[in-house]
Amino acid sequence: MNLQTTHRLRGVAVGAAVGDALGMPLEFGLASPPAKLIRDMHAGRLPAGTFTDDTEMALALAESLLAQRMLDPQDVTARFLDWYKRQPPDVGIHTTNVLESIELGETWQTAAVTVQKRYPDSAGNGSVMRSWPVALMCWHDEGALNAWSRMQSQVTHAHEECIASSAFINSMIAQMINGKSPLDAYQYALTLVEMPEGLRQTIRLAPRRKREELRNTGWVRHTVESALWGLLNTDTFEDALVSVINLGADADTAGAVVGALAGAAYGLEAIPEAWKTMLRGEWPLQSGAIWRLPDFITLADHLAGCLTTGAAKSFKSQDQAA
Repeated sequence: MNLQTTHRLRGVAVGAAVGDALGMPLEFGLASPPAKLIRDMHAGRLPAGTFTDDTEMALALAESLLAQRMLDPQDVTARFLDWYKRQPPDVGIHTTNVLESIELGETWQTAAVTVQKRYPDSAGNGSVMRSWPVALMCWHDEGALNAWSRMQSQVTHAHEECIASSAFINSMIAQMINGKSPLDAYQYALTLVEMPEGLRQTIRLAPRRKREELRNTGWVRHTVESALWGLLNTDTFEDALVSVINLGADADTAGAVVGALAGAAYGLEAIPEAWKTMLRGEWPLQSGAIWRLPDFITLADHLAGCLTTGAAKSFKSQDQAA
């Protein structure tokens, strides 16, 4: 692994958390006027620079991957449930419904499917926002990357567009870690990843959207659309993030997704120092431990070197048997 690849891997983890924190104070707000774009970390419902549930769930997923050295949905579920029981200040409605069902004794498979049947149009961004740790672990194994990206979504978000969006975003991340340009990674993932036609059409049109057309809600299509629009119409990490978080609405989640993408494209060194310095957040919740930049760098390094051939093959065998 060369130094440039290392910078890209680290850029994904730090970029996602920075995007989350940068978008946090703009969440639920209106789009900023083009002449008055926010470019600095500000306080919102949390202190300036603080990451939210988007990053917290990603950290729970990452710790499961490191502990199991593979995607174990049962272990992921247990860690999500532990996080939920620590009373995070913000949890998505769909995620809450699934985790509450699991807390009452349902299996993750039953809970996710039952909630999806109850709310068949629910296709939120709660799984794509947290999916980047899988890309860091599987950046050099396309088979495991696709399977595990989808599986981590199925733990809570069983809608086919949520599952496919996680696979698509992680495919792009992995391709850029391996040196492809954002446009080449986008075109590659669009060809490779199986997805519903409605989502595919949204992805195809995303780079050509006008700013005023982007709604940036919690619908997974809108999040992916905004992140792709920001990434593919700018040429720096900073500009990609600023363009997306200033859309308002679900700004922290869109910020986390475009942050992971832009981190893979431009690397750790391209992330503004002021943003990296201010990044902070408690993890685990109620532990008093504060995560900062070095913790995300260490996490990225551990994830990138964690995947073993045996673990990937073992999961694929189980998946085929099922």
